[in-house]
Amino acid sequence: MVSALSRRLLCIAFAALLACIVPPAHAQAGVAGQPLGACVLADKGQRVDELIRHPERFDCTTPQHRFGSGDFWAVTTPIDRRSTSAAPLGIRFTSVWQDGLTIYFLYADGAVRRWQSDARGIAPLIQMGAIAQAPVPVREPALVRVLFHTNNSANARGILLGPRIATMQESDAANLRMAALYAFFAGMSLALIVYNFALWCAMGHRFQLHYCLLLAAVLGYTASSSGALAWVAPALTNNDRLRLNYLFMGLAGGAAALFTRSFFADKDMPRWLGRASNLVAMAVPLSAFGVAAFGAVNLRVADLLYALTLVGLLAIVVPTLWGAWRQRSHFLWLFAVAWSAPILLAALRVMNSLHILAWNFWIDNSTVVSMGAEALISSLAVAYRIKFLRDERDAALTRELLARKLADIDPLTGLLNRRAFLQRAIGRTDRQQLLLIDIDHFKRVNETLGHDGGDEVLRLFAAALRTCAPDPVLVARMGGEEFAVLSPAAQRIEPEALLASLRRIRMPFDLTITASIGACAGALTNEIDWKTLYRCADRALFEAKAAGRDRARALSLDAA
Repeated sequence: MVSALSRRLLCIAFAALLACIVPPAHAQAGVAGQPLGACVLADKGQRVDELIRHPERFDCTTPQHRFGSGDFWAVTTPIDRRSTSAAPLGIRFTSVWQDGLTIYFLYADGAVRRWQSDARGIAPLIQMGAIAQAPVPVREPALVRVLFHTNNSANARGILLGPRIATMQESDAANLRMAALYAFFAGMSLALIVYNFALWCAMGHRFQLHYCLLLAAVLGYTASSSGALAWVAPALTNNDRLRLNYLFMGLAGGAAALFTRSFFADKDMPRWLGRASNLVAMAVPLSAFGVAAFGAVNLRVADLLYALTLVGLLAIVVPTLWGAWRQRSHFLWLFAVAWSAPILLAALRVMNSLHILAWNFWIDNSTVVSMGAEALISSLAVAYRIKFLRDERDAALTRELLARKLADIDPLTGLLNRRAFLQRAIGRTDRQQLLLIDIDHFKRVNETLGHDGGDEVLRLFAAALRTCAPDPVLVARMGGEEFAVLSPAAQRIEPEALLASLRRIRMPFDLTITASIGACAGALTNEIDWKTLYRCADRALFEAKAAGRDRARALSLDAA
């Protein structure tokens, strides 16, 4: 039979899968305008006018990544739209790794207009969502096609991905929606970083610091992938922006591996899993650094190695979750909720990197939203973990206090024992009155009622003493049938009144029980004072016993 936890995890996984497959509403935020097809042709020295006359030479069926790296021509499918002053158009496409780009706008009257990138590449064209947008020159004739020429295209994903023709109004609306999305994620991440870093400073749990590192890396990835970095640093080339994008994503992957492992650190996980987590935590950032350092040499190989390390990151998640489930982790279900969508989306992105899945805008731009959801739910998981740790700490403190209390309390009567009594008594600065109380003929009580009956007599006697001794009076069982009552001399207890109260105790089988009291008052600032005061009260108790018992005697320190 499937457990409730298993059913919950299955529902979570199914919901996350739907979230990955069904295009979410936010994904439309970066998609603006009319989609266009793209056909590719390797550059072999062809002229522009020749390509304009013979668009049939372009390959529209072969997947773009199969062309390898190099220089390419790419042409859109027919457009037939006018770019006017009232409604100017823009050609939008996905940012990819390339050294340079030239765009030719072909009009119905045969005219050609050109835009050519400088040393920064397409960085000046970058919009929110890392979408490049080139304005279409305003002319009365309709725009027929757009021809692209790429210089040294790495072609790790494609040459020309996701081309669209959109009005500037559509583009502005898309930028505004994407800006709101990224701003929301950035603000939330900053707040969670500050909150969890403060918790780490106070509590010192490693998973809190790893979570801060994860959020900081994802925040850097968001800044580099959103396109805002191109606006903040306009001199930065687009390829350098992509390098930073890889680096931040690699750091996020390494931090995710550390966070996954440390989040379940209280569980007895296999040693190999800990080593694998540490290895992946180093391999993912190193592979990202390899892309940044050697991408210009061979991006396809560097990107493949990077994708394989991400496969390793995904591979350690399954045994970690399995181990946590077997160990009955209290945090597994929240971790599964938080990470199900990012893990599945990461798997889809890896499959896209390995060309198992075709490029898709939703897959390419869902990282921020999925990580935003992860950040929110993981914050709940962290809060739940902290609550659990707090409960464990409170339980430990309760056990410690109980142990201390049991160490201070006589288990039979519930009164202070001799050690606890002396700890609290010695050191009082004002004058104190000490009463030593001894049950008369207690040996006979044990012989008459048995030891169980004698214990019951001691419990009833102790309860009566507590009733007659308000705060700050100390009441203790000193041993056997001897009790002590210590009170400030200004609030002294009358021994005769105490005896009268003790005589009214109803004992088992209506047995008559009497007691003798010895009283003495004096200083109690140190242990010597205690010994002196105790000898005085003990001498008074001896006199009460000698006088016939069931009575009280008081002595002064001088007389004693």
